[in-house]
Amino acid sequence: MADKPSVLFVCVHNAGRSQMAAAWLTHLAGDRVEVRSAGSNPGDRVNPAAVEAMAEVGIDISAETPKILTVDAVRESDVCITMGCGDTCPVFPGKRYLDWKLEDPAGHGVEAVRPIRDEIKTLVEGLIAEIAPAKPEATV
Repeated sequence: MADKPSVLFVCVHNAGRSQMAAAWLTHLAGDRVEVRSAGSNPGDRVNPAAVEAMAEVGIDISAETPKILTVDAVRESDVCITMGCGDTCPVFPGKRYLDWKLEDPAGHGVEAVRPIRDEIKTLVEGLIAEIAPAKPEATV
């Protein structure tokens, strides 16, 4: 893995789970990780309930747009994470592939999306601990 690991979150529509995961990783890891998200059949917009759920925790994903999954996005990523949506990524040697089994927030209100958001946060925190732990502060 490079000095700065890269993670790709994949879900069919790239409108809910993968967008929330990318936002959590960016928010929690800052510039220690390069973050991408994409979908095999991107939606027209990010799920409004996901936008609202993330806004509740101070993370604005309202300007995000669903993106198409490309071979290059997978090739350029160290870790590829599907979101329990049945999507598959092209397989390249040396990549780490994970599947996080998460409920689909599509068609649900914010009440149903909150627990998904919180589960994603927990999974992202575990991922950060593995691939990009915070460097200890230097003591003077």
